[in-house]
Amino acid sequence: MRSIFQLKMALVLGCMMTGGCGMSFPPLAVVDYVDPVRYAGKWYEIARYPNTFERGCVGVTAEYTIRDDGKITVLNACRQGDLDGSVRSQEGIARIVDEETNAKLRVSFFFLFEGDYWIIALDENYEWAVVGEPSRNFLWILSRTPQLDEQILADIYDMLPDKNYDPSRLILVEQPTE
Repeated sequence: MRSIFQLKMALVLGCMMTGGCGMSFPPLAVVDYVDPVRYAGKWYEIARYPNTFERGCVGVTAEYTIRDDGKITVLNACRQGDLDGSVRSQEGIARIVDEETNAKLRVSFFFLFEGDYWIIALDENYEWAVVGEPSRNFLWILSRTPQLDEQILADIYDMLPDKNYDPSRLILVEQPTE
């Protein structure tokens, strides 16, 4: 039997897949190119738009591993309530849908539903990334470290309105201190 978490994730991904979750926006620009090998590895979630499937989550991480078939294994994990809380994780599969840029992916945590995962900003050294999707209902700021420099974070917030994202909707995610 599926958990409540899985059912919520299925509903959210279904909404993302159909684009029926919000208003119409101009096309969402992605970065010019992503090297999947450099992008692979562990990322810490610094900030996100609130969503049902991460409710109560802190210490959120995402780990991406390139598979032999060219797809990417996605392992999302979080702690419930506080940094000492129980770990909740979910494994999914991502596939690149724009091979010119490698910046547009579709992610599936349930084999029937896929959601857009578009890399809309990326540090040249792959130290931070911003991930969104065309309806602008979901947004994540990721970092290779649990903390992101305050000026970098401010600069990211400043560029979001140009992409039709509202930075005031972001919530900061508690992460362990280094």
